[in-house]
Amino acid sequence: MQPSATPYEERLTAPRSWWLISFLVGVSMALILLPFGTLPMLGGLVGGTAAAAVVASSYGSQRIRVVGGFLIAGEAKIPVSALGEAEVLDPEEARAWRTYKADTRAFLLLRAYIPTALRVQVTDPEDPTPYLYLSTREPERLSEALTAARAAV
Repeated sequence: MQPSATPYEERLTAPRSWWLISFLVGVSMALILLPFGTLPMLGGLVGGTAAAAVVASSYGSQRIRVVGGFLIAGEAKIPVSALGEAEVLDPEEARAWRTYKADTRAFLLLRAYIPTALRVQVTDPEDPTPYLYLSTREPERLSEALTAARAAV
């Protein structure tokens, strides 16, 4: 197999506001520990901020890649030959596919803070998953990379 003609990689990072919230969690911990003295307060500030930052970072560490004839989305690794048409979803349509149009059997790599998405049909008859819903900031580029990867295989 040849690598895809248009390699694609995207990391679904958490928004900047979450880092501010992480700091505010640290401030809250510092205020809780303030009656115990300065050192516990500083420990609460550092520890609370670090713990909240780890949570925000791990949630934002999901990646979407098209490489070597595969679509790798989070922990899913799907050969592009098992994928069909890709539909670019604008914010309104993406919200519809996250809610009332959603199929419970679908694979969702969902990040609510990313307004656009790509819906890709699964054509493998042995796979019960009807489609993949991938939150992405660049759905057109991902769709082009999938098309190029299918053509290269």
